[in-house]
Amino acid sequence: MNIELIEDNPYLLLTPGPLSTSKRVKAAMLKDWCTWDDDYNRIVQDIRTRLVRLATKEASFYSSVLMQGSGSFCVEAVIGSVIPQHGKILVMANGAYGQRMAHMAKMLNIPLVLLDNGEVAPPDLNQLESLLQEDADITHVAVVHCETTTGMLNPIEAVGRIAKKYNKTYIVDAMSSFGGIPMDMADLQIDFLISSANKCIQGVPGFGFVIAKIDELEKCAGWARSHSLDLYDQWDKMEHYNGKWRFTSPTHVVRAFYEALKELADEGGIVARYNRYKTSQRALVKGMKLLGFETLLPEQLQSPIITSFLYPESEAFQFQTLYEKLKRRGFVIYPGKITNANTFRIGNIGEVQVDDMIRLVDAIQQEKFWT
Repeated sequence: MNIELIEDNPYLLLTPGPLSTSKRVKAAMLKDWCTWDDDYNRIVQDIRTRLVRLATKEASFYSSVLMQGSGSFCVEAVIGSVIPQHGKILVMANGAYGQRMAHMAKMLNIPLVLLDNGEVAPPDLNQLESLLQEDADITHVAVVHCETTTGMLNPIEAVGRIAKKYNKTYIVDAMSSFGGIPMDMADLQIDFLISSANKCIQGVPGFGFVIAKIDELEKCAGWARSHSLDLYDQWDKMEHYNGKWRFTSPTHVVRAFYEALKELADEGGIVARYNRYKTSQRALVKGMKLLGFETLLPEQLQSPIITSFLYPESEAFQFQTLYEKLKRRGFVIYPGKITNANTFRIGNIGEVQVDDMIRLVDAIQQEKFWT
């Protein structure tokens, strides 16, 4: 099919995912696939291999497993599958997604230590080390890399160094950073990294994935607290049946993701994509500050994925009004998520260019109804 015949979306999604995708990715979903077919399963296997190669130079020590559902399904699959009955997890939280990991552990009756640093502060590394020194029962440490509640980028290298100093299994929720920020799992000492199809790799929603050290995965047989979310069993099936999923896979979404992976390679890989995101985010912040908006976070804590802006000091400002006006102009932005400040968020991942950020700022300037 001529992809140019695919109708343009009426607006850009300036969100942390789902996000705007290319016509090339959309077109990949126009063919039906059989889950038992060798051609389809070869695509699954190629995806798994590509993900590991994106994640680390030490690819022979790692494997990947795809899991139906949103990214949170994968997070819960990891928490519920890789912690033994006698295990205990320490979750570092400075936003909604760290808190979500902690809530999952509670729901699964997994012993939990929650290190809550609030919503606008980075993780307290000294407190992490103290807790690991004091509590030898802790077996796993988990943290969110890019906390999209605010847009904060957490120091996963430093957290991993401390976790491994005390021989803990290290889990990183890299949902909205993997594929858009350079990292190497081996260098960062990550045992389980979790992400989703519809984030920086720029696919569409429908499944997530886990990249893990093979020797850590192999330990997990029989540990899962859920049949559907049994990470080990899903991996074992894919390993021994040429990419076959245990249950019906989202075939169209998988095919779109495969195209998105090739598109990432064509762009120049993760470094090139990171540079695009970073350039776009800087242009956005520069333009917004000229309009009088301040960022929630200082620059040194800010990720290139999504940015939180404080409401202007005007009683006339209403986020919903701004949202609706911008949507009519071709942009969809995100409400704020923190509890102690009035904010809204603008993301720049997906099929979004720096020129789009400049157009957005221009649209906001023209709709500056609160001045």
